[in-house]
Amino acid sequence: MTASDEVVVIGRVIGVHGVRGWIKVYSYTRVPQEIEFYRRWFLKGAGEWDEYRVAELRAQGKGIVARLNGIDDRDVAAGLVGRDIGIRASELPPLPPGEYYWSQLEGLSVVNRQGIDLGRVSHLFDTGANDVMVVVGARERLIPYIGNVVHRVDPQAGVIEVDWDADF
Repeated sequence: MTASDEVVVIGRVIGVHGVRGWIKVYSYTRVPQEIEFYRRWFLKGAGEWDEYRVAELRAQGKGIVARLNGIDDRDVAAGLVGRDIGIRASELPPLPPGEYYWSQLEGLSVVNRQGIDLGRVSHLFDTGANDVMVVVGARERLIPYIGNVVHRVDPQAGVIEVDWDADF
C-alpha cells in the first residue's frame, strides 16, 4: 500500500439511529460536520478495512448520523458500532507548509533540544486551547503541540524536536 492509499482514521461509529440502518458517527475532523465531504468510507472490522459509500449524512441534535449504501436494517448497522471510519490519505486536502495532519505526526520520534529521546508520538488530542502529543517512551509524557515547544518537525526523518525537559 502506498502512502496515498493509506487509510487515515477520521471518525468512529458510536451507535445506531432508528430502525432503517442509520448509524451515529463521532467525527475526528477539526470541524465535525466536515466528515460529510468524504463519501467513500472504510470501516475497520476483523483487522481489515471494508469499503462503504455514504448514501446520506446529516446533523442530528449535537451529533451526526449517516446511512451507508446497502445497510438498511438496524441489526446490520449495530454490527458496525465501534468500528473506525477511515478515508484514503490522498483524499485529504493539502496543507500549507509547516502544517501536518495528526496521522502524519503519529509514530514519529520525539527528541528534546539536548538530543534526548523522549519516545514516539502515540496519538494527539485537542484540549480546546491547543493540541497535545501523547509521547510514549520510558514513560508517557503529554507535550503541548505549540510553537514555543515544538521547534522542528521532519516527517521524512521521522523526528519532532521539542524544547522539553527530559525530567518532565
